[in-house]
Amino acid sequence: MPAATPYPTPPPAPAGAPPAQLVEHFFRHETGRLHGALIRLLGVQHMTLAEDVAQEAMLRALRTWSMGGVPANPSAWITRVAMNLAKDALRHQRMTGVKESAIVTHFELGASHAPTPAVAVESAHIIRDDALRLLFVCCHPSVAPDAQVVLALKVLCGFSTGEIARAFLSSEAAIEKQLTRTKQRIQGAGLGFDLPEGEDLAPRLDGVLAALYLLFNEGYKASAGDRLLREELCQEAIRLTSLLVAHPAGRTPRSHALLALMLLTAARFPSRLDEHGDLLRLDDQDRSKWDQALIGRGLVALAAAASGTELSEYHLQAGIAATHCTAADYASTDWVRILRHYDELYRLKPSPIVALNRAVAVAHVSGPQAGLDAVAAIPERERLESHYLLHAVMGELNWRLNLHRAAAGNFRRALHLAQVGPEQLYLTRMLERTSGASLGDDGESPAPVRQPHAS
Repeated sequence: MPAATPYPTPPPAPAGAPPAQLVEHFFRHETGRLHGALIRLLGVQHMTLAEDVAQEAMLRALRTWSMGGVPANPSAWITRVAMNLAKDALRHQRMTGVKESAIVTHFELGASHAPTPAVAVESAHIIRDDALRLLFVCCHPSVAPDAQVVLALKVLCGFSTGEIARAFLSSEAAIEKQLTRTKQRIQGAGLGFDLPEGEDLAPRLDGVLAALYLLFNEGYKASAGDRLLREELCQEAIRLTSLLVAHPAGRTPRSHALLALMLLTAARFPSRLDEHGDLLRLDDQDRSKWDQALIGRGLVALAAAASGTELSEYHLQAGIAATHCTAADYASTDWVRILRHYDELYRLKPSPIVALNRAVAVAHVSGPQAGLDAVAAIPERERLESHYLLHAVMGELNWRLNLHRAAAGNFRRALHLAQVGPEQLYLTRMLERTSGASLGDDGESPAPVRQPHAS
């Protein structure tokens, strides 16, 4: 079993942060716990009410803290406000006196105590962490797999509809409809918050892993905003995955593989951005800043994932991350091995995104024209047309081929689609460089550009 991760409990709020930043921190870290506590008391049929109550509690925190200062225990403050709002909502709905009294009593007992740090597992077979428990509830077998993950990202992780839509290469309207239908199905089926024990949890595991993977991925590469890297989301994903592998039902090779992928990827965070918050490419990163302790834990988790004969997408992605982390420098990266992993990953789980990353590896192994050919051959490539990364990759490959005008057009399109500040700055620099080369090309070869990378 892997050694303990550095994120066994939710990370503390940033000291001295302004109220808006504190509210965002608690929204990201408290949403799952708060929704779990509310749904455990209200019942799964009141999932939408729990979401509304939690959101209103966060809004009140923003207003109150901005005017009167941040309380000594912000987490307890938010919990107490949420519980009071839920109690008022229940009374407004004119529930029966006996039921209302019982629930209100629970709320008052829960609100009278400050929340304690999450405990991984209270016994060998019972999940006590409300956030992880809620994740398993969202992944009930009666809910379709895609709908499980969408619901988990919304209810547990606090993702916006837009963030979920971008993760699934879908539209916000389609995601909103899916969420509505899923909640109606759960309410109609009368699903409860109670969980089966032991191995009976196994059928829900795939959805849980998929949601945790997307939670980490949104932190690793934010879909919108001024920050490319949102470490708080990655830390929460690592914390929940660590809890998962500590539970008998979650202690599987693919769970260990997902944890390995997260740890090995997080190890490179200290060098992913420069001191100004600008994006650093893999070949520009200072590898001495990589967290060797995290790399060690990730390799231990990857070794634990090797038990048995199972090979999942998480195994292959963790293998790619391990190849990067164990290379002495950029030049010695084993791109042939990485390409083999992408070949197998595409066979196991074909998707346009996997194919695009594979094309980058092809370019490293066989040159930029081979990479462009691989991009052109991507099935369902039209699904990537609204994704900036497709055009950024094509721009870099065309630049390496000295096709400056084509590269400039690619980067211009990528810049139009990019929604994250550091990526926009990087693409702006590349567009200026390629536009200048295409206008002033005197027949000489341009300054060499480092190859694109699959990270």
